[in-house]
Amino acid sequence: MLHVETPVFESLPMSEAAGKPIFLKMECFQPTGSFKIRGLGLLCKEYVDSGISHLVSSSGGNAGFAVAYAGSQLGVDVTVVVPETTASDVRHRIEQEGATVVVHGAVWDESHAFALSLSEERHGAYIPPFDHPTIWRGHATMVDELVDQCKKPDVIILSVGGGGLLCGLVEGLERHGWQDIPIVAVETEGASSLASSIAAGRLVTLDRISSVATSLGAKQVGIQAFEYAQRNSVVPFVVTDAAAIDACMQFAEDHRILVEPACGASLSVVYDNADVISTSGSALVIVCGGIGVSIEKLLRWKKENSI
Repeated sequence: MLHVETPVFESLPMSEAAGKPIFLKMECFQPTGSFKIRGLGLLCKEYVDSGISHLVSSSGGNAGFAVAYAGSQLGVDVTVVVPETTASDVRHRIEQEGATVVVHGAVWDESHAFALSLSEERHGAYIPPFDHPTIWRGHATMVDELVDQCKKPDVIILSVGGGGLLCGLVEGLERHGWQDIPIVAVETEGASSLASSIAAGRLVTLDRISSVATSLGAKQVGIQAFEYAQRNSVVPFVVTDAAAIDACMQFAEDHRILVEPACGASLSVVYDNADVISTSGSALVIVCGGIGVSIEKLLRWKKENSI
């Protein structure tokens, strides 16, 4: 097992801000800094156990870092294809795990297509960042832990990019009979492929990603995530970049922990006491984490997105 069990605790500052108990599932404490290692680590291990010696990933950062970490732990070669928007410090962190980083494409979707061809060329296994049943099964272990760690929350808040985390949570909740818990699926403006698809009643492909939350930057949400969202108690919710960044700043102040704007999107629902949770009792936030953040970046993003 490449992931660790992460703690759940009540955030007193956030509970005070929201006027209700707010609990945090601290996936930012994973060895890779995000929840991604749960599902991606499981898929990598299954491939390596079957004899694969080269893993290829496409990612704006967190998924690629998870695959690089898994490859390092499992003793196999890893190539990670990242889009041009991936910061140099994130690329460096992936390389520190021994992976080869290839920059290709303006957005993740272009990196994804190139990585697929690269995996065939090098006779390796392609590890998608979110769209695979084994990945969802790995992410569902989060719920296995939750049922032993806390009482059943009235609502769960999580961020959505491609939808892998959403799929895993839905499957885990169904397995434990918690499928009636509403899920608030949060995206940022400029990266809201799920909300756009739900509104249209069909899968929508965004023209471009224009959000600072680049790790939410899939122009089209996964098919399974879209289907789960339609038949389960999933409420799409879109916040501004400014709200996500402000939430990251406040979370750092409250808990001395840095998280990406992709994670800040979910935290902002609580800090802004959004109407979408106004009638609920206790809420649990999946603090998904992320490696693409620093104090310097937060300050710069805050300045660039100030209203």
